[in-house]
Amino acid sequence: MLIHRTPFFLPWLYPSLVWRIPTNRKELFLTLDDGPVPGPTEFALDLLKESNAKATFFCIGDNVHKHPDVFKRILHEGHAIGNHTFNHLNGWETPIAEYVKNANLSDAVMDEHQIGTKTKKVVLFRPPYGRITRAQIKALSAYKIIMWDVLSFDYTESISPEACLKNSIKATRPGSVIVFHDSLKAERNMRFALPRFVAHFADKGYSFNVIPQ
Repeated sequence: MLIHRTPFFLPWLYPSLVWRIPTNRKELFLTLDDGPVPGPTEFALDLLKESNAKATFFCIGDNVHKHPDVFKRILHEGHAIGNHTFNHLNGWETPIAEYVKNANLSDAVMDEHQIGTKTKKVVLFRPPYGRITRAQIKALSAYKIIMWDVLSFDYTESISPEACLKNSIKATRPGSVIVFHDSLKAERNMRFALPRFVAHFADKGYSFNVIPQ
C-alpha cells in the first residue's frame, strides 16, 4: 500500500526539517525532483507557465551539467532551485564526508550555470529518496532541508496515472509540499497527473508558490 501523505510522526521525529509550510492562505508548494531532463522538465515548465504557477526544482548536479540550457530555463521563468546531490545519493548508504562532498559538487555546478541569471546561493536541499541520517543533517546545517507531506509516487510503475492523480489530490491540504518528478522514469504518470492536479486546485482558488528560502 502506498502512503501518499507523510505519517504524522516523521515531522515530530525530525522537527528541524521542513515537511509543510504553515499558511493561512490557499497556497500549495509544488516540487519536482531529479531533473533537469529534456522532455519531462520542459513539459513541466510549459505547464507551469500556462497555469501561472511556480514550483521548486530539486536538481541533480550531473543533470545540470548535462543539460544547462534546461536548467537556465527553470531560473529564467522564475522558479526556485534546490540541491538534490550530484549523483542522487542514498544518504543511508553513503558516508558523511562523501555525501557532503557530493552535495557541494552539485552546488558548484549549479552556481556555474547561474551566470547570466539572477544568481542566488542555493540554500534548499532535499535528500534523494528522503533518506538522510542525523549526522548528515547536522553536516548540512547551512541548508534548509525540504522534505514533503504529499508524495505522488509518479515514479512507481505499479501505480496507474489515474491513481497517482486521485491519491495526490486526496492527500493535499493548504501548505502542502507536494513531490512530482521531472524524470524519464516518472514521465508517464507525471504527464497525466500533474496538469490535472494543478488544474484541480487552481479551480478551487489555490496558488502554487516557490518554497520560501
